Amino acid sequence: MHPFRFAVQQETAASAEEWISLARRAESLGYDVFVMPDHLGHQLSPFAALSAVAAATTRIRLGAFVFANDYRHPLMLAREAATLDFLSNGRFELGLGAGWKTGDYKQMGMSYDPAPLRIDRLQEALPLFKQLLSGETVSHIGEHYTLERAYAGVACVQKPRPPIAIGAGGPRMLKLAAREADIVGLTPGFSARGWPILGQATDKATAAKMAVVREAAGDQFERLEINLWVSNAGLVGSGNSIVGTSLATGAAALTSLYGSPYVLYGTLKGVRDQLLKRRDKLGISYYTFPSRSMETMAPLVEALAGK
Repeated sequence: MHPFRFAVQQETAASAEEWISLARRAESLGYDVFVMPDHLGHQLSPFAALSAVAAATTRIRLGAFVFANDYRHPLMLAREAATLDFLSNGRFELGLGAGWKTGDYKQMGMSYDPAPLRIDRLQEALPLFKQLLSGETVSHIGEHYTLERAYAGVACVQKPRPPIAIGAGGPRMLKLAAREADIVGLTPGFSARGWPILGQATDKATAAKMAVVREAAGDQFERLEINLWVSNAGLVGSGNSIVGTSLATGAAALTSLYGSPYVLYGTLKGVRDQLLKRRDKLGISYYTFPSRSMETMAPLVEALAGK
């Protein structure tokens, strides 16, 4: 059973000073990881922004939830990842996904291919990431990628390589993550148009996803760390309300009807007990909160982190 870990997710700031202050505050409150999404639009570029966080902190780990494989060649992404692991003294975690946000594809003039093809590309890229981050020189001729005596050029501090997290919602991605990842990041699935499927944001659907992960992982399940991204979180009496994105609004409605792990709200004792029971039942021990919930969820972090 893995000890609890908690991450803060943020994508932008009004100034460099605000960005650094947020990261330092997350570290001082006991959060374990500082993560960013990887999208176009109104957000900072992940590697530059995470490098600034690394320089301004000493303990908190760094990552993205998640880098979209389609946007980045495996060699170039592995090179960036190895460099950040080196500069942060071994605090980097590489989050990967098949890509889902249609607006990003449109901005880049890329075809938003059917999910099976996007997953095929990620499946081929995964062993390349592992080899490159382990310091190997890689030659590869595949259906989607060709490398000739490629190497990252920077030795990672973490051995044999930084942990790999895979964001997964559908059955094939869950199975791939169970076999290949160190961290499985649970998400609702996405439709062919790139919309989150809110019917998958329930406790029942999450339990079904975990059953898929357990079966695919087999006797390797215990090595996996299971992450869940929480869209909205608050503790009763904190003044924090459930507000935010359309996904959060939909999940908030679902949680009142069916229960949803993607919305976490209640008393400190109630939420703590809920997470302990969920870890015992499903194995989920790693939670990511949006930065707007960072302060209000700090008592939970203090109560459970590392336990």
